[in-house]
Amino acid sequence: MIPTVAFCTPTMRNCAFFRGLKLFQRPWTRQPGLTTSTRGLHVDGPPIIPTLTTSYVHGTSSTSLLHMTVAESLQRSVERWPDREAMAFLQDGVRKTFAQFQQDVDQAAAGLLALGMKKGDRLGMWGPNTYEWVLFQFATAKAGIILVAVNPAYQVQEVEFALQKVGCKAVVCPTQFKTLNYCDMLRKICPEIETSSPGDIKSSRLPELRSVIVLDSRQPGMLHFEDVMQAGGSQHMQQLQDLQKKISFDDPINIQFTSGTTGAPKGATLSHHNIINNSYFIGRRLGYHWRPHTRVCVPVPLYHCFGSVGGGISMAVHGISTVFPSRGYDGKANLAAIESERCTFIYGTPTMYVDMLNQPDLTKYDLSSVEGGIMAGSPCPQELVKKVFSD
Repeated sequence: MIPTVAFCTPTMRNCAFFRGLKLFQRPWTRQPGLTTSTRGLHVDGPPIIPTLTTSYVHGTSSTSLLHMTVAESLQRSVERWPDREAMAFLQDGVRKTFAQFQQDVDQAAAGLLALGMKKGDRLGMWGPNTYEWVLFQFATAKAGIILVAVNPAYQVQEVEFALQKVGCKAVVCPTQFKTLNYCDMLRKICPEIETSSPGDIKSSRLPELRSVIVLDSRQPGMLHFEDVMQAGGSQHMQQLQDLQKKISFDDPINIQFTSGTTGAPKGATLSHHNIINNSYFIGRRLGYHWRPHTRVCVPVPLYHCFGSVGGGISMAVHGISTVFPSRGYDGKANLAAIESERCTFIYGTPTMYVDMLNQPDLTKYDLSSVEGGIMAGSPCPQELVKKVFSD
């Protein structure tokens, strides 16, 4: 079928002839080898407000785009597979079914609303692959808050630039990861934190920032993760439900930064529509829609779209189970996870595959459950791909 698009430009609306035109669709007409629809113009009277304000178009395809929000996609999977395991974070010993995850998402979203965050506010997620990363990814989406993915390797100057650039109202982070102490870096940027009441930060260098939410130990002037999970009451739950009627799949929901190799990192704003369909079509390409039960090993970072969309959003859209072997990349942990969790797919960059293939004890792991995977993030050498298939 050849798609048709109805449109009306400002110039046409200002033209005397086109003012008041209404679009209507005639019945389908068929010609040999061709299916089309014809559209006609009918003058009925000058409209006060143009009836057509948006339109969507995609190339010739038998598969339509999905028009749903992140929350709606999760709800659909919860209804179909409530007791299926949605995710496993092996290093932290966290496992959640779809129903359990949905409950946590609602509680976290209500908690953010209780803290005074509103639809359109920005929340920075700064840290490695943990359950809380995915939890806040979905909680912010349900509350209409824009999640800002912050590179866990950022130093003081880089994180200040990112948070200031997009005007984050809140930041979520662990105290530290590896050699990076996130709380110390935030205190260097905002010394006012030490003397502020939690949730009421007033910083000269980050004027929009109000809250820092720490995932592990309690810190002066900062909220704790449990404070957020316990903040939402019944009125905030009701507020969250009412908000669902006001959230559109065209709303911005995620900001991801470029690597910054050719200059300062640039923030790219994505909508529900963007990331849902990105995940949807990638999943269909991999056969997630017909495979009986897919378990994906996700060693790639969540701050990048490979992990957050290919992993987290695909979990909601396709009902797959995601397995996160470790907080940071660990080749040996990946192989152990594939074996113990019977993963059927694996994600990775070319260098990650090189590392896994070069593990000295590779042959001791039972990787027979693997059916396929994705290699992306940089050019994939032909010889490496062949080696992945052969080994």
